[in-house]
Amino acid sequence: MRILVVDDDPEIRRILKRGLAYEGYTVDLAEDGTTALAQALQASPDLVILDLMLPDMDGMEVCRRLRAGGPEGVPILMLTARDGVPDRVAGLDAGADDYLVKPFVMDELLARVRALLRRQQAQAGPLHYADLTLDEGTRLVRRGDRPIELTAREFDLLAFFLRHPRQVLTRDAIYEAVWGYDFEGESKVLEVYIRRLRTKIETGDEPPLIQTVRGVGYVIRET
Repeated sequence: MRILVVDDDPEIRRILKRGLAYEGYTVDLAEDGTTALAQALQASPDLVILDLMLPDMDGMEVCRRLRAGGPEGVPILMLTARDGVPDRVAGLDAGADDYLVKPFVMDELLARVRALLRRQQAQAGPLHYADLTLDEGTRLVRRGDRPIELTAREFDLLAFFLRHPRQVLTRDAIYEAVWGYDFEGESKVLEVYIRRLRTKIETGDEPPLIQTVRGVGYVIRET
């Protein structure tokens, strides 16, 4: 899961990046609204954490622009030092999904992030390709009528493929999306997980779905 953090305070950005990355999220950072809008269009985050007070445009305007032309339905958690009811109402009316007052406790922020992502996944419905189904809300995977048990990392890897069917994904793009920017593991880790996935989703006479594109990466498609 990719989260975009928008805050002009470098310390807040550092704290959020560290806490979110520790939980396994890929974190993009922006210090102003203009950069945030550009990154949102380019990277399509799964959730945006948005400060209300920004140097070029306030968070309300960024929120409205994200709703008008950003990734469809992306959850927005607004952060602000303003704790008045009118401010909260204004933030929610601008399109925010939740509102957290600074200073915040990291555990509460993470809980709200998880809740927003669960809600988003439930609304989006299961991911499908061919006879393969993955439900991010219930964490259930099936090939036809056959249930498939996956580890958390295998699940995230398969979900990334299913969000980009028939699209060739480079090794770097997969590492960045599934393991995060700071991945420093062995170079063969991805191959190991691909092999495990194939073993679990391509049994018996089931047609193979995960294809190797030699010298580039992998793609999920029917042969």
